[in-house]
Amino acid sequence: MELLQAATAVIAEEGYANASLRKVAQRAGYTTGAVTYYFANKAELITALVESRFDRYDAMLEQAREQTDIPALIRRWLAMTTSDSQHWPVMSEVLVHARTEPALAALIRDRYARYRDVHASIIKDAQVRGTIRDDIPAELLGDQLAAMGDGWTMMYPFEPERFTPARADELVDAAIELIAPVQAGAAAADAM
Repeated sequence: MELLQAATAVIAEEGYANASLRKVAQRAGYTTGAVTYYFANKAELITALVESRFDRYDAMLEQAREQTDIPALIRRWLAMTTSDSQHWPVMSEVLVHARTEPALAALIRDRYARYRDVHASIIKDAQVRGTIRDDIPAELLGDQLAAMGDGWTMMYPFEPERFTPARADELVDAAIELIAPVQAGAAAADAM
């Protein structure tokens, strides 16, 4: 939707606090009245924006669930988040403001919990198939992968030079190596 794209651009350029329905309307080429037809206030607009961002994750996870390919999931996630130059500046702004806006915090907490649950079930399926290490519970591996990814994407807007395509491939390869099945001989050697 054009209004969500305009809101994204306004927040990315001017920050959450400076974003207004009027500025979003101007960016989209609409009147403020046209914006308020869809969104009664800034909170409704931001809710729709956050929902749309999580909907993208849900679609990506659903595709990964069908393919049950964790390395491909990690690569798609990194590509999705780094190919959109406005994504992390906007989400960082939203996360900061969620600390003082309980309804926004609840939305993010609930959607992120759903994301983690689906992620863990995909990992669990991969563990059963033997394509992911099974000596660590799926929920913990999911949390670890999410934490790594969140850290990468949190720093991406500040250090884009660290996240070149080649470096991103190396980071993904390292994450995949960390979750690879533990070989019986290697496990025995580590136990010594």
